[in-house]
Amino acid sequence: MRRRLIVVFLVPLVGVLLVLGGAYAWSAARSIQQEQISQLLGDVAYFVTSARQALRSGSPELVAGEAERYFELYGTRVLVIDRSGSPWVDGGDEQLVLDETTTAQIQLALAGRRGEVPEPALPWALIDSVMVEPVIDNGDAIGAVVITASGDIARETILRQWALLFGGAILATSVGLVVVFRLANWVLRPIRRVDRAMEAIERGDVEARIADETGPPELRSMIRIFNRMAEEIERVMSRQEEFALNASHELRNPLSALLVRVEYLATGLDEKWDRDIEETREEGRRMTRILDTLLNLARSSERGAAGDPVDVVEVVRGRVEAWSQATARAGVALVADEEAPILAVTDRTILESALDAVIDNAVKFSPAATRIDVSVTQSPEGCEIVVRDRGPGVEAEELAHLTERFWRSSRTRSTPGSGLGLAIATDLLHSIGGRLRVESPEDGGLAVHLRLSSAGSS
Repeated sequence: MRRRLIVVFLVPLVGVLLVLGGAYAWSAARSIQQEQISQLLGDVAYFVTSARQALRSGSPELVAGEAERYFELYGTRVLVIDRSGSPWVDGGDEQLVLDETTTAQIQLALAGRRGEVPEPALPWALIDSVMVEPVIDNGDAIGAVVITASGDIARETILRQWALLFGGAILATSVGLVVVFRLANWVLRPIRRVDRAMEAIERGDVEARIADETGPPELRSMIRIFNRMAEEIERVMSRQEEFALNASHELRNPLSALLVRVEYLATGLDEKWDRDIEETREEGRRMTRILDTLLNLARSSERGAAGDPVDVVEVVRGRVEAWSQATARAGVALVADEEAPILAVTDRTILESALDAVIDNAVKFSPAATRIDVSVTQSPEGCEIVVRDRGPGVEAEELAHLTERFWRSSRTRSTPGSGLGLAIATDLLHSIGGRLRVESPEDGGLAVHLRLSSAGSS
């Protein structure tokens, strides 16, 4: 985001500098050339007066000294042409060779016509400036004055001006860059604080707030709204934790009473009820573990804390056996593949609860006389439990909605349920660092994958 802000501020600045700098550079170049031309016009007028006196008196020395001195000082050559068109006075130190254009201008000057004034040009296209002026005496042209100024002087002056302008543009851009950086940091500093506070809340620190209010007023308003939102989240989470604490605490007493009654009833039953009694005891103990886990999670405000080594295959077999009576009543065969032990460091109770939710969903939507397969596999990515049913399944575009709370497919609206099973399983797996994925096999039904992270597998 800072890069975009810098581009937004810097590009217009550079554009303005280029436009204004380019206009100024061109104006400065033309101004320097115009100044040189004006100076040449004044000088040629001066030498025309001196040349008129020298030509009338026939004394070239009247103008020769001034022409030579002028050449020494400015490097500009002055040439006086007599009536015949021959050089009469030459202020330079070498013989001048006139080109065709200059010769034509001299012929026009001897005919009484003034030469053309040089036009401004780009610095790299500058050539020597030549001005030819007739010497008029009593209405007749008695000679001509030719002034030749080197283009190097004007070019050096223009390039010097452009170099200063370029240096100023670099300095202005640097200052603008520093200002833009500081402005971007000033604008983005509150946003970075918001990011850090959101990351802290994501990690479970719901007390994270943004204390100081810096930056533009709009961002200050956003910070105040964020702090109010964080306070509301903390309040809601506190109420949820209090509810979980109260619910887990209040459920322990009736559960304990229920287990006592089971033990009391067990004393009056014969041996054929021993298996049912033991399964009831085990389910009671599992409900106790669930309440303990709920209580610990509510107290610590951390989901998916430390885990213990768990044989995932043994967990699967236990849950399949626990669901055997329910599946038998539904006319569905629940089968666990025989696998060697696969260990994972995870929370056993949460894993069992997630698996129960998935099996319950599979049993609920499986037609009678079908089969549900539960298998466990291990890969470098982690341990995976797959629950495969032969139910009606869903359309491919509906797969992404299966883990949403209260979502029901149009095919199964008539089946009793709340649409929470897979959503709860997804949340439970997420709390222990796992994830849930649903596939739609080609031969129908659903395949629900419960993946435990590789960090928790061995």
